[in-house]
Amino acid sequence: MTGKSGETQAPEAGGPGSSIRVLVVDDQVLIRAGVAALLRAAPGMEVVAEASGGEEAVALAAEHRPDVILMDIRMPDISGITATERILCEAPSPAPRVLVLTTFDLDEYVYAALRAGAAGFLLKDAGPQRLLAAVTAVAGGDTLFAPSVTRRLVEAFTRRTDTGASAPPGTALDALTGRELEVLRHTARGLSNAEIAGELVISEATVKTHLNRAMAKLGLCSRAQAVVVAYESGLVVPGTGH
Repeated sequence: MTGKSGETQAPEAGGPGSSIRVLVVDDQVLIRAGVAALLRAAPGMEVVAEASGGEEAVALAAEHRPDVILMDIRMPDISGITATERILCEAPSPAPRVLVLTTFDLDEYVYAALRAGAAGFLLKDAGPQRLLAAVTAVAGGDTLFAPSVTRRLVEAFTRRTDTGASAPPGTALDALTGRELEVLRHTARGLSNAEIAGELVISEATVKTHLNRAMAKLGLCSRAQAVVVAYESGLVVPGTGH
């Protein structure tokens, strides 16, 4: 399929007759090879490339345009968080979905991954079926964080780091309409689209439209990023739920 500028676009992830195209990034060769072998053996999965560092991951993501990137956090050149930010910033639509793999189950890493736009966070000791299920889920547009979990995590971290004083550069909320602000606030409170629709007495489709427009105006690529921005901008205050 060809886009407006004439470039070839990747097929929709998980579409009829298509495989989920995955880029595996890890500086430890045994882990990288093991994950890649697991994916290659699974039906409906295709490993398009393997990267041993963040810089290589950025280059290979641009070259192969994978549907999902399994991204290590700690690497010798640039971190997986930095690589994720660069990949998502530079990627044409549809951007790849980044699933962060790490041995470090620390809030700060999860928070940084959310802030960078990652769609999920998985420990390296997760079983094969859990990994395959996670890849399938994020390729289909889901995140691995329930809204309530995202809210608790972001709220805990913003409290601890004393963020929330002002919006990050480029995320001024004054670009949003009143309804978009309402939807963003409810999203940050941990409500699902259906729950937001009930609160505001509008349809779920309208909620999705307002949230997508808000995210586009703020330059965000994931619902989790929207939650982070809502807290960091002061739209939602930790501990108050509003």
